[in-house]
Amino acid sequence: MNGIAVPFDSSVPSPSSPFKRSRFGRGKRTPFARWFWEIDRVLLLLVTMLIGIGLIAVAAASPAAGVRYSSAAAGVTVAARHYFWMQLGWTIIAVPVMIGVSALPLKLARRMALIGGAIFLLLLALVPLIGSSANGATRWLGVGGAKIQPSEFLKPMFAVGMAWLFSLRTRNPGLPFALISVVPMALIAVLLMSQPDLGQTVIFVSVWLVLLLLSGASMKLLGMLGAGGLGLLVTAYFFYSVATERINKFLFKQGDTYQMDRAHATLTNGGLLGTGPGAGTEKFTLPEPHTDYIFSVIGEEFGLIACIAIACLYLAIIARVCLRLLREEDDFLLLASAGLVSQFGLQALINMLVNVGLAPSKGMTLPFISYGGSSMIALSIGFGLLLAFTRENPHLKEATYTVRWNSR
Repeated sequence: MNGIAVPFDSSVPSPSSPFKRSRFGRGKRTPFARWFWEIDRVLLLLVTMLIGIGLIAVAAASPAAGVRYSSAAAGVTVAARHYFWMQLGWTIIAVPVMIGVSALPLKLARRMALIGGAIFLLLLALVPLIGSSANGATRWLGVGGAKIQPSEFLKPMFAVGMAWLFSLRTRNPGLPFALISVVPMALIAVLLMSQPDLGQTVIFVSVWLVLLLLSGASMKLLGMLGAGGLGLLVTAYFFYSVATERINKFLFKQGDTYQMDRAHATLTNGGLLGTGPGAGTEKFTLPEPHTDYIFSVIGEEFGLIACIAIACLYLAIIARVCLRLLREEDDFLLLASAGLVSQFGLQALINMLVNVGLAPSKGMTLPFISYGGSSMIALSIGFGLLLAFTRENPHLKEATYTVRWNSR
């Protein structure tokens, strides 16, 4: 014999283990201790860095946003740090939400996402009927003085719901799951385009296509969908005024290009190292300095090097999740995690491309950095689900060690 595999419980420390005396050791059975050892702490650290950077960025953009939304004629004055204090309040709420969701058992997290998806799909359908408008778009539902954007909350729920649907293929390979998924995807696209919200539609469709590809859809089907998407884009250009206006501005520089020009001027004004915190001047000319164009504010006050570092931080989160998924064997966990990180990364990419002038304006926030209550809470739920689905539970896996010896 060459060796024998002996069951070994990794959750029980050896007498000499340093974890035996540790308050948060692997042998501890408290809920917090279990969460601490199961969670991807590197991923948690990376998102914590993003949240911290976001607070600094909103503090830098808040004075410009205050000036923009103050009106002497209406007697409205917005304090210079108003949006910073609001964002700090949202962060204090969002961080416990993210940690709480990340600690949920996998089945409960999936059930929460599916039920939540149904609820927010219903709320999205109510937006055209009773929604409130701003800047020419109707995307919010108001309750008293508060507003929520259902599409923000639906995004992570949609990724999990599609992952669950496609993971059922292993049990019922004969059912046309790809075609079934077209129904909710088409419904969501129609509701979003009626708001209008072309940017969110792009996010939803892209996540759906990523999950289709990973679930093993045929290249023929993907080719047909790609051709159909291209046809819809051409149709939208000719018959959908929002798409026509934005494409003309971006490709042909027709119409009002004020937003693109101001974003470029602000982003490049600080050079490599920036003008310094609070010293930016071009940010006061931006239409939405604390939300859509906060990346340009960062470029002006902290420099292009800071912008590159933030882009690398997003890339590190995506790479970290992808590396963990290489050894994931559960179809649902693989698809759900891939869908959530694709949505997260694509949203960040689109926002940054808009700021540098490589994509038309989308009205999309930079994850965990832009100001926004709905965005912050929804992102925390989505990232909490991602942390839950990439968690490793040592108490559910049997570790083995091998004792080898030579026999004569």
